[in-house]
Amino acid sequence: MREKILEKSKELFLNLGFKSVTMDEIASALGVSKKTIYKYFKNKTELIAAVTDFIFSSISTGIDMICELKKDPIEEIFDIKRFVMYHLKDEKSSPQYQLQKYYPKIYASLSKKQFDVMRGCVIKNLNHGVEEGLYRKNIDVEFISRIYFNGMVSIKNKDLFPLDHYSMNTLMNYYLEYHLRGICTEKGVSKLEKQLEEKL
Repeated sequence: MREKILEKSKELFLNLGFKSVTMDEIASALGVSKKTIYKYFKNKTELIAAVTDFIFSSISTGIDMICELKKDPIEEIFDIKRFVMYHLKDEKSSPQYQLQKYYPKIYASLSKKQFDVMRGCVIKNLNHGVEEGLYRKNIDVEFISRIYFNGMVSIKNKDLFPLDHYSMNTLMNYYLEYHLRGICTEKGVSKLEKQLEEKL
């Protein structure tokens, strides 16, 4: 039952936002009483903490599996983006923004974990790209891994990028192209352009 509660809550939170969804709505969507949910989670904050951990774990596992395939680094970045977008349902409600505003402690803990995982993944991707001659040899891998994370967080700020102007999918595509054009060699740029053509 705990898993079912997490799955349904995840779906509702990602579609409607962490603040917007009530415990009554979760219970109703599951066809159970609120009492059943409270058997597993003592309040909404505890449920949100568990759901964000649940989402984080499943996305991290999926990203690890993509990285293990040892694909071309540019293809890998786009595969990870597609995988994350599929799991976050295009973030229509800007859930990260609501989490930051209404549940700052949960947001801070999640951000730290995201940074650690993303930094490791980006560093591997950058080193692999340099070895393959797709990224420039003189890039500062540590600096780029940090700036990449910062940019990914910033595009989710709906004050900077209102969702009625840009979908999250569009923003991520723009950001990946911006990131890759800054570090690619000529060989890398031609691979990037192939990826962008395939997307269209």
